[in-house]
Amino acid sequence: MRTVAVVARVLSALACVALLAACATRPPSAPALPALGAAELARAEAMQADRARALAAVTVWGFTGRASITSGDRGGSGRIEWRQRGGSFEVALAAPVTRQGWRLSVDAGGARVEGLEGGPRTGPDGQQLLYEATGLEVPVGALGAWLRGLPADEAIYGPAHLDFGADLLPARLRQAGWNIDFRGWLEAGDSGRALPLRIDARRGDAGVRLVVDDWGGAGP
Repeated sequence: MRTVAVVARVLSALACVALLAACATRPPSAPALPALGAAELARAEAMQADRARALAAVTVWGFTGRASITSGDRGGSGRIEWRQRGGSFEVALAAPVTRQGWRLSVDAGGARVEGLEGGPRTGPDGQQLLYEATGLEVPVGALGAWLRGLPADEAIYGPAHLDFGADLLPARLRQAGWNIDFRGWLEAGDSGRALPLRIDARRGDAGVRLVVDDWGGAGP
């Protein structure tokens, strides 16, 4: 019963945020994909390989924005902050009005979630820990790659398939049963590091929608 009360308190705090409220109840329709010719597809794949190399060199990065997370009839939305340093990361979701929410930290030593009634919780796996604490299914281990339009480690998450848009940037990524649609991009400029501005990820009745306001330390 205590776990149910904790989940209810967190979700009620996040659900009061109206900024992305529509996202929590109605998943977006998948964008249409263009039919690329062989030459265009080869160019898109070459551009993606260049992006991947450029982004691999950026090991410290982060972003701020807005998120909506749903899992069945549960869901919440609010401000999100993501900070990555190599294989370690910290993600926080909070309602802008009440500032209530949670913060998840993951490193080689395991995971820790804070901000919930009853004090911090720890465990070996960030995704499982977050699910146990909030009832929300968030693929946090893979998001570090997906957020930047890259496949996650295939040795862990299995094969990935990329479809490209008319701009020859990733339009849809399929991996580990998730469909990730990219709906807007920050132009690469001279760095070669084009980055997504809107990300919609869905698997079954679980979904994560992100709108990036600022790519701190990772943009062009």
